[in-house]
Amino acid sequence: VQVVESGGGSVQAGGSLRLSCTVSGLDFNRYIMAWFRQAPGKEREGVSSVSWGGVTKYYADSVKGRFTISRDNDKNSLYLQMNSLKPEDTAVYYCATDREYGGALGKSWARRDFDFWGQGTQVTVFS
Repeated sequence: VQVVESGGGSVQAGGSLRLSCTVSGLDFNRYIMAWFRQAPGKEREGVSSVSWGGVTKYYADSVKGRFTISRDNDKNSLYLQMNSLKPEDTAVYYCATDREYGGALGKSWARRDFDFWGQGTQVTVFS
């Protein structure tokens, strides 16, 4: 399984970025997908997740209303549209694939087992 993120970069506070993630080697359209991030000196944090059908979505409180997760199962791709970025959004962002085939996404999604991770893409927001 290969997970590849792209789309990171440096942006001024208030700006936008769109992250993309492409997955190969599994039935993408039957796995919960998620975005995580890790800032220097901090623990990894769950940012957002989406059910395998794309209907159910969850967001961390810190990004709710600013970030939008989406997926295109025909393209085996996951996206994260990030608007109104803040300096505290600065982190390495990771795309991850859930362990369970056809799993049910719930509010405790960040505690699920995610088996496959990308290499990460750096997002830097400057004021």
